[in-house]
Amino acid sequence: MPTDTPIPDLLAELTLEEKCALVHGARDPEGRAAGYIPGVERLDIPPFRMVDGPLGVGIEGESATAFPAGLALAATFDTDLARDHGAALGRETKGMGMDSLLAPGTNLIRVPENGRNFEYFSEDPLHSGAFAAAVTAGIESEDVVATPKHYVANNQETDRATVDVDVSERALHELYLPAFRDAVEAGAGAVMTAYNAVNGTSMSEHDRLINDVLKGEFGFEGYTVSDWFATEDAVPAVNGGLDVEMPGITMAEMMAAMGGAGESEEGGPGDGETPGDGAGDGETVDQGGPPDGSEMPPEIAGGMPDPSTCERYAEALRPAVESGAVPEARLDDMVSRVLTQMASHGVLDGSREGGAVDTPAHRAHAERVAARGTVLLENDGVLPLDDDADVALIGPNIEDSLLGGGGSSETDPAHAVSPREGIAERAAGDVCVEYGLPPVADVSMFDMFAPGGDDEPERDPDIEGAAQAAEDADVAVVFARDTATEAIDREGLSLPGRQDELIEAVAAANSDTAVVLNTSGPVETLWRDAVGAVLEGWYPGQAHGTAAAAVLYGDTDPGGRLPVTFAPAETYPTADPRRFPGEDGTVHYDEGVFVGYRAFDAGAPKPDYPFGHGESYAEFAYTDATVDGDTLAVTVENTSERDGREVVQVYVRPPETDGERPVRELAGFAAVDVAAGERETVEVALAADAFRRYDEGEGWVVDSGAYTVEVGRSSRDARLERTVTR
Repeated sequence: MPTDTPIPDLLAELTLEEKCALVHGARDPEGRAAGYIPGVERLDIPPFRMVDGPLGVGIEGESATAFPAGLALAATFDTDLARDHGAALGRETKGMGMDSLLAPGTNLIRVPENGRNFEYFSEDPLHSGAFAAAVTAGIESEDVVATPKHYVANNQETDRATVDVDVSERALHELYLPAFRDAVEAGAGAVMTAYNAVNGTSMSEHDRLINDVLKGEFGFEGYTVSDWFATEDAVPAVNGGLDVEMPGITMAEMMAAMGGAGESEEGGPGDGETPGDGAGDGETVDQGGPPDGSEMPPEIAGGMPDPSTCERYAEALRPAVESGAVPEARLDDMVSRVLTQMASHGVLDGSREGGAVDTPAHRAHAERVAARGTVLLENDGVLPLDDDADVALIGPNIEDSLLGGGGSSETDPAHAVSPREGIAERAAGDVCVEYGLPPVADVSMFDMFAPGGDDEPERDPDIEGAAQAAEDADVAVVFARDTATEAIDREGLSLPGRQDELIEAVAAANSDTAVVLNTSGPVETLWRDAVGAVLEGWYPGQAHGTAAAAVLYGDTDPGGRLPVTFAPAETYPTADPRRFPGEDGTVHYDEGVFVGYRAFDAGAPKPDYPFGHGESYAEFAYTDATVDGDTLAVTVENTSERDGREVVQVYVRPPETDGERPVRELAGFAAVDVAAGERETVEVALAADAFRRYDEGEGWVVDSGAYTVEVGRSSRDARLERTVTR
């Protein structure tokens, strides 16, 4: 039976062995949880279960709602919707019998090729922090422990398990830490540490960043948990602030549960992949090579942890306490942090109620996010489609709903709608289907371990047939996609296969061509001037087809805006190999605070589509902007004959200072629905971070002088300016 015994009393009753058992992973008897703490039966402390879930709750062989990717959610610029999103994730977590969700993904998008960008929110720290906070608050509202990850500076998958990040204190405080701070302030009960090192120290044992910054400066009172197989030295990790070590199972058992070939001596998958039966509490774990002698696939070797170098709390913690290397007071703090979260979330006393999986409301929410997060990049009058237009529906994967990228975020929905199904259901005119190319195969780090790998895609290319179908139709709609997975970064920003060639051929045959991109982040669009419209739909989840149809036919105004800059690969600040993927085991963040739009504003070539960009089927005018203290108010008028959704964005330009500062920084935003011919007054809070900078000697400082406040539609489309003095 669960217990309502006060935590201090429980601590007094626990033996040293039992305390140690409450801060490391063990065998899940049901084989379902990604991370499992068995509890203490004699004191009625129940087990505690962790599960993956940035895109939906992921348990091998079980169905749950496949929600849109984090980047799609962030593109809505709607934090109220994001909080609802977190609450839906929390309900599904409870409904599947789990206590903690390993989400949200909170790392800043620094590298456009990052294989996990789809899980994250933004290249801007304020925007990323707003969504990290909203999703965290939503998860926590359902009595589920939210676990923002991966703390901190885990901005690439290449060599993520071994790379050392050389980054300035200023860049850490202005760019990479704020989203975690905001998630903590929103009530996060746990924080997962990253694999990488920062300035020479592994994040699993980074005393300054965990104890001084996270637990001290940010006031974090929950528990920190390692990424899976990430602790190399137990004593420095414990004393450095790492409270819980995971997973408590071997890599071979984990991969066997996934249908893979087992582990190699070089490592295996990370943070919360679906586990199999693993080592139990206190057992010695064999971390050797795979039972079949297989080698780690070279494509992912650098992106995987090495279990053979992982010193487990199960083996090392009790002797360390007995020898005095770890003070027992520190162990008590670790246990107290875990038990406090179990108590505050109703796990300890069994009072937590509710939970629901794959409900009609969750399906509707998934569709709403996918549609609102769709960004209209270009439109030369092609969209919205006429109901009775004859459509040539083209693309190699139009039979598939794109549920997400590969890795620990994978989900298995009970219901999904493909683009072909969604368009066919919505269209009143004829729909002609042509694939043009063989299907683009999904990629997943799990497949790298599966004997034989993926089957080769079947179907011969027929770009000419696709072009002919486009010529015969009123309008052509091409769905194109990329591929991405945890543990591997994308090779570049062009579309895989011959999809760029397919788009060019279709556009040459019919200038009324709309391209729907479903990508993990930025892609190059060298053909954009030849087509009539471009939509970015990200990884939309199970509602792929219905959401795309709703936007294409104008049932929903495309309310999405870009949370990341689109530009040619060679123009990003990380195009230098010293900055990505790094040299000699170190990645140098030489660009400092000039990441994303900050870099392009500072003199990089003009981007294809700037941060915050997104068109609408309606038209808007901005008037009457005023700044009162820390709030900007502006009137937004819909000057068109159709309802629309606008995203008001506010940026701050600093006064001239001796310090090197970005040209502008996002200070706030608000999404608003405005009916045709109507106007709305929108208030936007101005964030303090936009006015201050971090000085490595003085800390946070605000330069005195006149600041220009820009209000408009993107980082490069200011409609009004006002001046404030600080």
